[in-house]
Amino acid sequence: MTTPTTLPIALRPVVSEVSEITDAFCADHLDDDYAQLSRRLVETLARKRPSPLARGDRRIWAAGVVYTIGRVNFLSDPAQRPHLRTDELARLFGVKQATMGNKGRLIMDLLRIGVMDPQWTRHDMIEKNPMAWLVQLSNGFVVDARTLPQDLQEEAARLGLIPYVPGQA
Repeated sequence: MTTPTTLPIALRPVVSEVSEITDAFCADHLDDDYAQLSRRLVETLARKRPSPLARGDRRIWAAGVVYTIGRVNFLSDPAQRPHLRTDELARLFGVKQATMGNKGRLIMDLLRIGVMDPQWTRHDMIEKNPMAWLVQLSNGFVVDARTLPQDLQEEAARLGLIPYVPGQA
């Protein structure tokens, strides 16, 4: 795995180690979408000043990262695929559930991540995520961008307000 050169030099080994743990875990128990989101979350934490990754057990950080992505994407919901209960997630990481949950809450608070946060939503769930499609018009009304004319959808996608133009994904 290559570590992006945009990361602080001192944290690159930490990012690499935590990402290797999340990559292996996701390959064994989840999928590539979880691995990519987890890797991006680790890199985001490394760029935070001061970075919380500078201290602590790498395995616990990895568990907290996957837990965070799992919370956003309802990993503990049996209707979801992949699916893992929170206690099972902690057991597979070899950490205490409370410790993993505390680390996950710290991450969510620090980065202001909420459930259904479009930035951390899996590709197969983004279309069902209403938060990904809400835009505020100049008159103050909030609308689902999928109901807007094609040219406005294209502009919203170009500005990063929506993940893609529906019908062109």
